[in-house]
Amino acid sequence: MTILLLLRLSGGIGLFLLGLVLLTDGLKAWAGESLRRVLLRFTGTPGRAFLSGFVITALVQSSSATTVALIGFVSAGLIAFPQAVGVVFGTSVGTTVTGWLVAGLGLRVSVGAYTLPLIAVGALMRLLARGRMRSFGLAIAGFALVFLGIETMREGMKGLGNLQALTAVSPMEWRGRLMAILMGFLLTILLQSSSAAAATFLTALDAGSITFEQGALLVIGAAVGTTVKGALVTIGAETAAKRTAAAHIVFYLAAGGMGLLLLPFVRRFLEWRAAAGGPEAGPLALAAFHTLFIAVSALIFLPFADRFSRWMARWLPERGSPLTAFLDPSVLSVPAVAIEASRRALLETACAIMAYYREVLMGAAKAEAEPEVRLAEPLGALNRIRDFVSRIAPEHESEIQTRLRAAVFHALDHTTRLAAHRDPPAALGMPGAARTILSPLQGEADRLLETAVLGLRERASPGWLERLETDSASFAERLKAARSTLLLQTAAGEWPPEEALAVLEVLRWLDRIAYHAWRISHYLAGTGESEKGKGELSDAKGLSS
Repeated sequence: MTILLLLRLSGGIGLFLLGLVLLTDGLKAWAGESLRRVLLRFTGTPGRAFLSGFVITALVQSSSATTVALIGFVSAGLIAFPQAVGVVFGTSVGTTVTGWLVAGLGLRVSVGAYTLPLIAVGALMRLLARGRMRSFGLAIAGFALVFLGIETMREGMKGLGNLQALTAVSPMEWRGRLMAILMGFLLTILLQSSSAAAATFLTALDAGSITFEQGALLVIGAAVGTTVKGALVTIGAETAAKRTAAAHIVFYLAAGGMGLLLLPFVRRFLEWRAAAGGPEAGPLALAAFHTLFIAVSALIFLPFADRFSRWMARWLPERGSPLTAFLDPSVLSVPAVAIEASRRALLETACAIMAYYREVLMGAAKAEAEPEVRLAEPLGALNRIRDFVSRIAPEHESEIQTRLRAAVFHALDHTTRLAAHRDPPAALGMPGAARTILSPLQGEADRLLETAVLGLRERASPGWLERLETDSASFAERLKAARSTLLLQTAAGEWPPEEALAVLEVLRWLDRIAYHAWRISHYLAGTGESEKGKGELSDAKGLSS
């Protein structure tokens, strides 16, 4: 009999977990990019970041999903680490909503008669509906499975109520407390869901298998256990991801300590309420305690979010090249985020290469000696970006995401070709009459590169990209005019052929540098449109391909 009850209990937990997975996946797919945009948009201040983390976690019913997505956003540079700290606090409170759902509805209202029809409706919508409604059908079926799992767990726990499995665990002794916390921690790791663990404890309390204090200790352990999944995601990840996961762990450890501090006061309050004729502490009281110690911890941490983030940054300093800090393997599972990470890494790398060319233009003798050494870091970053982009799996994307992906590939191509011209022509610093032609053109090329770097790093005035395009076209025309004049003068005997050919090589080099800088800026900071309608303007605007 006991084995059958245990099988029923394990089956109920399985149904609950399956329902949560379907509910989370269905809601995320139904909402599309909306949840992602909310998380990215409403994180300007710690308070807004807290609210966005709370709302999204409460909606998708998964703190792990929000935390994993958050780690990806931080790794890709979409969210700054101080903002991520606020989201972590909000996510921690949002995950307690599941306990209220279980205690307030699942254990108080018999929904068994409605779950199976809801599963049928959800399944039919998943099979027959179109577009986003198919995902909504999946969410409906998941919602029903959650309550079917609660009902099944409830029946199993009622049969096990007299066994008193945790009777030996005394919440009055520190040893017993630690054992209960450890049990909650391990069960959360086993189930890979703090919500499922909390639902199990709430059901056990409702069935009388555990006391309120035992349930409270188990919930504290489950809260700490929820950090494990986020920590696992950061294995092999970059520093930004590790900082976010570490902040998550530190906060939940502090929250667990807060739970232990508040438990005696809560117990006395419940005893006073019971003595005054109030109801005994049940699942709702346990759900309230779960929210209480998490929310109190979040309210204490939130005013110090910036200081906390700076402390975490000092504890986990940045390592490796800053050019590839965004290329975190953990974001490859979310192609849209991985593409944005590639774009940001490519932007920094392109700016570093352009900065090198500016040194060459304004001080050729100093910079041309060892281009491979001076560009070692950007060239290494470029190789890493190519490897990273090649590992991004294709997926069904919106038109905007497809354009962004194409823009990154275009920019990568132009950056690679820009780096290929890293060896400046030997005649770049030649004296004499050549300086009369080359000096003003080098100055103009330097200004174009400066505009591109400032614009890409968001330090230029509005409209910089349009000005860069206009100036690039004007510069190309000036190069063509200088080329024509030089050839005519050489034919008339005013220039030695060897010197003229050397100057022409510099003109072609300047043309390539300016052209690729403009195209890189267009694709990394522009609309990401394709070349259709614009064309590769090298032949029309430059000297050679």
